[in-house]
Amino acid sequence: MLSQSLINLVDSAMVGALGSTALAAIGIAGYTAFVITALILGLSSAVQSTTAFYYGAQCNSSQRNTLNAGLILAMVLCTPLILLIYPFSHDLLGCINQNGAVIELAEPYLDWRIIGLLAVGFNLVFRGYWNGVHHSKIYLKIIVLIHLSNIGISYILIYGLLGLPALGVEGAGLGTFLSLCLGTLVWLIYSLKQLGAEAFIWLRPRSDILKILISRTLPHSLQQTLFASGYLVLFWMIGQIDALSVAVGHILVNLSLLMILPAVGLGMAATSLVGRSLGEKDNQAAQDWGRDVAKVAVILLLLIALPLAFLAEPVLGLFIIEPKGIELGIVPLQLTAFMMVIDASAIVLTQALLGAGASKMVMQVSVTLQWGLFLPLAFVFGVYLGFGLIAIWSVQLIYRCLNASVFIWLWHVKAWLVHADNSPKT
Repeated sequence: MLSQSLINLVDSAMVGALGSTALAAIGIAGYTAFVITALILGLSSAVQSTTAFYYGAQCNSSQRNTLNAGLILAMVLCTPLILLIYPFSHDLLGCINQNGAVIELAEPYLDWRIIGLLAVGFNLVFRGYWNGVHHSKIYLKIIVLIHLSNIGISYILIYGLLGLPALGVEGAGLGTFLSLCLGTLVWLIYSLKQLGAEAFIWLRPRSDILKILISRTLPHSLQQTLFASGYLVLFWMIGQIDALSVAVGHILVNLSLLMILPAVGLGMAATSLVGRSLGEKDNQAAQDWGRDVAKVAVILLLLIALPLAFLAEPVLGLFIIEPKGIELGIVPLQLTAFMMVIDASAIVLTQALLGAGASKMVMQVSVTLQWGLFLPLAFVFGVYLGFGLIAIWSVQLIYRCLNASVFIWLWHVKAWLVHADNSPKT
């Protein structure tokens, strides 16, 4: 899961020598690509939970039909998105940044990331399938290959090595696109070697499996898109305070996203374990897996967060040179450490609910609390009433506590059982 945050970071590091304008271009284009990618993120959890169910039910043909249906759904979702979004990449960037020089550099980078959306979709489906059948190590190997190739290819294209023209920021986008395509090719070769073309490529997709994937993909994708968009709104609100708050806010958000990755990885494990147990018709095991994985996540995040809370000042000093910035960020960083421990259980149980097929329930709770509670109250207390960054982070702590409480309660009362009763048919 750590690797997921590296693509934009690597691209930013390699274009840093080209100047602040190029760095700003990578920043806004990379975040725009992140929001666009969120539109299809539900593919992975949908394929993984459905495959895990059939794995538990020991139905090999349905597992492979899920892979086949997932690849078809990826094509159906990604191709129109590419055709719809690509012509308007300039306008999308203009909504985020009004600097013409930045947009000029950012547009070709974003164009390549948009074109690569289909490769991302295929990679998500392959990842979901092999995680669902408990072969997650192959995902680690392929994602490492993608990132290493991204570094090498992008560096060559950015600076024009080996006799090629120096493409600058566009070279970073093209390099990322090529590395994603390479990953798709490796996934395909591995799957063909393990399963054979007749086992998934030439299968006629079952309509019932396709319907299940659509019903699980769309709510989760919408939730992820709104979640990513919520961060965009959050950054806008922090920008209404002052420039120093923006700098500190970006650091706090990046640290929180980094800290929470272990919980995200454990949550993906919970998706497979819950789905497998439901396939085995063992609802109690599914309940136990969700609860036990959540406990592990909380303990792990506690071990990570405690040092960060006690060492807030030196940690901030690694990123901020202004004493005022460090002083401003100490309390919010301590709040961040606390809320990440609380959020660990919510993240795991969210993924466990996805494993039970309750993607619509997850979307309803997450979107309601983020957009109906957190963002409005953050604006009122942080911006309108002028209490600033500490107020926004205090409101966020309350929101995280409520979010975790709701998901713990939903799992405790087995609200997901209604979805288990509508599980896929073998």
